[in-house]
Amino acid sequence: MRILVSGANGFIGRALCHHLSLLGHSVFPAVRSLSGLQGEYVIRNKSSWISALSRFSSVVHLAGRTHVMKDKEQDSLRVFRNVNVDATIQLANIAVEAGVKRYIFMSTVKVNGEETFPGYSFKPDGLPVPHDPYAISKCEAEQGLFEIAKKTGLDIVIIRPPLVYGPDVQGNFETMIRWVRSGVPLPFGLINNSRSMIALENLVSFTALCADIEASPNAKDQIFLVADGEDVSTSELLRRIAKAYGNNGRLLLVPAGFIWFLARLMGKEAIASGLLGSLVVDRSKTREVLGWDPPMSMDNQLKKMARYDTVA
Repeated sequence: MRILVSGANGFIGRALCHHLSLLGHSVFPAVRSLSGLQGEYVIRNKSSWISALSRFSSVVHLAGRTHVMKDKEQDSLRVFRNVNVDATIQLANIAVEAGVKRYIFMSTVKVNGEETFPGYSFKPDGLPVPHDPYAISKCEAEQGLFEIAKKTGLDIVIIRPPLVYGPDVQGNFETMIRWVRSGVPLPFGLINNSRSMIALENLVSFTALCADIEASPNAKDQIFLVADGEDVSTSELLRRIAKAYGNNGRLLLVPAGFIWFLARLMGKEAIASGLLGSLVVDRSKTREVLGWDPPMSMDNQLKKMARYDTVA
C-alpha cells in the first residue's frame, strides 16, 4: 500500500513512518521543511501536493497546531482554525482531486469533552462537547471532512486519541517523568481517578491498520476512540513510571480537595484537572469494527521509554 503521511517529522509521524515501512508499505513522509527524516519530501504548494498525492491511495494527516497550555495568541481560535480546519479541508480537497481513496485524520478525545464522571465513558458516537480552541478546531475539521465525504465519496477515518506517551514524549507526561526521576515526594498518593491513555506504539499500530484500505474496509467513514487496554489513576501511573525508571516514586497522602485548593490559588486549574480528574474512553469499537486490540502494555511502553532516555 502506498501511504502519504503529513507531519511526518513529529512525535507520532516519525514512529508511524517507521512502523509502516516495517510492514512493507511504501511510505511518503511529507514535511514543510527538511528535518533529517529518512526519505522525507518537502511540500510547499498545491501543485506539489497534487503531484505527490496522485501516487498514493491513503493519506494520514498528522500535521496541525497542537494543544497549547499558555497560548499567547490574541485570537487563538482563529489561529487554530487556520491550521487545523482550513489546511485540513484544503488537503482533503486536493486529495480528492488527486484520486486518493482514504483520508485518515488525527483528531483528539478533547472533541468529546474534558472529563468523564464515575460510571461514564466517552463514546465515538457521543455528542461532541469541545471546550477550548484546539478541540473546537479539531471538531470543525471533522465535520468538514465528513461533508467532503458525502459530496465526493472519499473515505474518511477519524481517530481521537487521549494522552499519547512514548519515547521522546513532551508536555505533561514528560513533566511527570521529571518529577519522578527527581526523587522529590509527590502529593498524589490519594488520587483515585481513572484516565485512559495510549502508548505511542499502540496508536501507530491502529493508525497503520486504518491506512491499509484492504486490511480495514470497515473503517470507512468511522470515528474511533483509541486507548490502551487499561485505565489508571494518577497515583498508579506515577508508581509505574517510577518502577520503569528504577525509582522509589515516593507519594504523599494528600487529599485531592487540598490539591485542588492550592491549584486554584496558583491559577493552575488546567494542570490540576489533568492530574486529578478522570477521562475514560470506550475503545470497544476498535475491536468490534476492525478486530484491533492494543499490542503494547503500558508497563512495556514505559520500560522502552526508560531505555530510550538512558541512551539519549
